[in-house]
Amino acid sequence: MPIAQNPLSVEVTLPREDVALLTVEGYLDVDTATEFQHHLANQLHHGRRHFLLDLSAVPFMDSSGMNIILRVYQEARELPGSVHIIRPAAAVRRILDLTGVSITVPVSESVEDALALVDAKAAGPDGEQRREQEQHD
Repeated sequence: MPIAQNPLSVEVTLPREDVALLTVEGYLDVDTATEFQHHLANQLHHGRRHFLLDLSAVPFMDSSGMNIILRVYQEARELPGSVHIIRPAAAVRRILDLTGVSITVPVSESVEDALALVDAKAAGPDGEQRREQEQHD
């Protein structure tokens, strides 16, 4: 009996109203990328602007998975929003590094670290100065 293809499991949770945490498990490849894309599109449709992609349980990802990540990264930037990869498995991290995706899309070790990056980006480089100036006005 042949082994069934590795199914993809995507669990979506909402740490905040505009933040979707997608916990992905299984191979992210040409056979499963469309399913992953549907989950992301659904979250975009529901107004999420920030996407945290937990790839710790993804043992393999090919160019199809990377293309989906880069596509949602571009869409999120236009909102404006962001995409963050969390705890990629070693083989996936190697692919992200070799292709330069990890230079474009931030990689974090935890959900908390990724949320801190979301907050820092929302404040902007002069976020502190803006807040101080608003207090003085």
